[in-house]
Amino acid sequence: MLYSENAKTTRTITAGLYSLLLVMLVITTFWPSPVEDVSVILMLTVKLLPLVPFAWVIFRGHNRGYIWMSFVVIFYFTQAVVTAWLSEGQPVPVFMAVLTFALFTVAMIHLKTNRP
Repeated sequence: MLYSENAKTTRTITAGLYSLLLVMLVITTFWPSPVEDVSVILMLTVKLLPLVPFAWVIFRGHNRGYIWMSFVVIFYFTQAVVTAWLSEGQPVPVFMAVLTFALFTVAMIHLKTNRP
């Protein structure tokens, strides 16, 4: 349930960032080159399964789901920062770190603006 006009804006931005994160997780599975001798379906399942259950919550704007999604995004942020550090600043890992940070931040702003 949305309680303010600003909450509609933050919900839209969060949904866009969430969708972009899912797309980037799929892209990074296949690019620059897939990992040898590992099932692609298994890799996609491990990457996407923790985030996919929040799709309904994100597009509806429910506060409790945003809180739980934020906890999960912290793990993706940590992985992205470690990968960016170890790759010495390659653009894709840095973009993933910025993307997960932005998703977490906008979700928190949504929670602030969508108080009952």
